[in-house]
Amino acid sequence: MEKLPAKNGWTWLKEGVALFRKQPAEVSTLFLSYMFLMLALGMIPVLGQILSLILVPVFAMAFMQACVQIEQGKRVYPNLLLVGFRSPALRRLLALGVLYALAAFVAIIISSVVDGGTFFKAMAGANLDAEAIVGSNIRLAMIVAVLVYLPAAMAFWFAAPLIMWQQMPLGKALFYSFYAVRRNGRAFLVYGLSWLLLSIVLPALVSTIVALMIDNINIIMFILLPLLIILTVVMYCSFYPTYTAVFGRPSPSELDASPPQGQAK
Repeated sequence: MEKLPAKNGWTWLKEGVALFRKQPAEVSTLFLSYMFLMLALGMIPVLGQILSLILVPVFAMAFMQACVQIEQGKRVYPNLLLVGFRSPALRRLLALGVLYALAAFVAIIISSVVDGGTFFKAMAGANLDAEAIVGSNIRLAMIVAVLVYLPAAMAFWFAAPLIMWQQMPLGKALFYSFYAVRRNGRAFLVYGLSWLLLSIVLPALVSTIVALMIDNINIIMFILLPLLIILTVVMYCSFYPTYTAVFGRPSPSELDASPPQGQAK
């Protein structure tokens, strides 16, 4: 397990961009397929939202595997979304997803102390009027939720690939993930701040330029939507370099447990 300098946080972002540039259409199609499945699940009342959270680690491995295939010069296909479901580690990934959902739920519940549950209701899909939102401390509640969830996020960050590629038990994967993120805290701080800055500045700059040229909100949104999708896909691609920088690239024997392109062994 490597201890890396702070500058690696920016390097991870650049490596994510490099991975995306090799197969932009393919990895974007993978992401859009994932979003379609999440929207379909979200249409199921209550249960769909819970399942969407539980399945996050399973689907996250599809993007990790996609990055492996991009590095190997192999084509990425949408059926990579099945790779986690075909893994012998599926049960542990689902257990990780249950913990993921519970941690998110606990963080939002604790934040209710700050704003009386406005943020919780918004996350649950309740219809809130503008006055209720403006009159609440929802922004502070969101900050509290993030701070409460942060230790869990550290434990979850590397847990899925450690479970699937290194065949670690759930508890061990969570421990190693938390320790690895804590050990490389400065690099992750730079990484997080870089993404925050990029996700705010770039869309704002593009929308301002377009607004000066064409004063039409529909055209601005038409241009911003693909940009936001690309930024999200690049962010997903950048997760893989964070893993390889700390734990190294997965070996062929580790990848044997997660056959590429959703094919069984």
